[in-house]
Amino acid sequence: MHLHPTGHFDNHARTYRNIKVLPLAAAMGAEILGVDLRQTTEEQFADIQQALFHHKMIFFRGQKLSHAQHEAFSLNFGAFAEDAYTSGIPNHPNVHPLIKEADDRSEMVFGGGWHTDSPFLAEPPSITMLRSVEIPPFGGDTIWANSALAYANLSDTYKRMIQDLKVHFSMRNVLKSAQAGVEQRDSPIGRLGATRDLERLPEDVLRKVKGNCHPLVRTHPGTGEKAIYVDGAYAIGIEGMSDDEAAPILQFLVGHITQPAFTCRLRWEPDMLALWDNRLCVHEAYNDYRGYRRELYRTTIAGEVPR
Repeated sequence: MHLHPTGHFDNHARTYRNIKVLPLAAAMGAEILGVDLRQTTEEQFADIQQALFHHKMIFFRGQKLSHAQHEAFSLNFGAFAEDAYTSGIPNHPNVHPLIKEADDRSEMVFGGGWHTDSPFLAEPPSITMLRSVEIPPFGGDTIWANSALAYANLSDTYKRMIQDLKVHFSMRNVLKSAQAGVEQRDSPIGRLGATRDLERLPEDVLRKVKGNCHPLVRTHPGTGEKAIYVDGAYAIGIEGMSDDEAAPILQFLVGHITQPAFTCRLRWEPDMLALWDNRLCVHEAYNDYRGYRRELYRTTIAGEVPR
């Protein structure tokens, strides 16, 4: 199915008193202006949070944040989540480096493939924040897809068919890809790839391979909005179904969510901060900047058991 912006598409900027909002695409995404994230007021934060829930992904330019300032702003949204891949940087355990060096020729990049962050956890992170430091001269973009908008554009019959299904999320396929196509380096994806040399996987990795089952149709706890909670990287089956039965449903839904009409794309530049709500969208990073260095830092906010 290929749709074009009409009907349910509503990414216009709402009226805010403390920030200015510029929509990025018809489907989702917006730039926030008029804010210094080192010193936001309660009123500004309230508007930022409302804009995030409405646009699913928002971003700020020209934010020269230290690791401590990145942490401090993140805590406005709640406690930090468990990070499934890294243990943070020295003195800042909740700030996680996402760095690909210029000489890294790995076929796989961290964040590649359509996904929502760590859905294999019992309580997946709710919000992710990504801060850019060094960006290649071209490539390295991130693309998001609005899974709430995708749900709204399903037929009523299809909505009824999937309303009670649960998706099995697991790190299994990402682990296999990392073991096959990633150089062994001191990086999140490099350390995952290095497990190929272990006789037995660590218990923490086995826990994530076992994964968890969550509702395929998820309701946002803050807004009540429904979204398709499935992705191409971590969704490996549907509870109570054989693989052959589940595969066409998962394949259709991933293709439906990620069709171009439901997406927005961000061209990174240094000193940006992008935020997105994992309960309402999926995203993908590109591995198209070989020979250049890309340095970003991530924080994630604790979520809840999906309902």
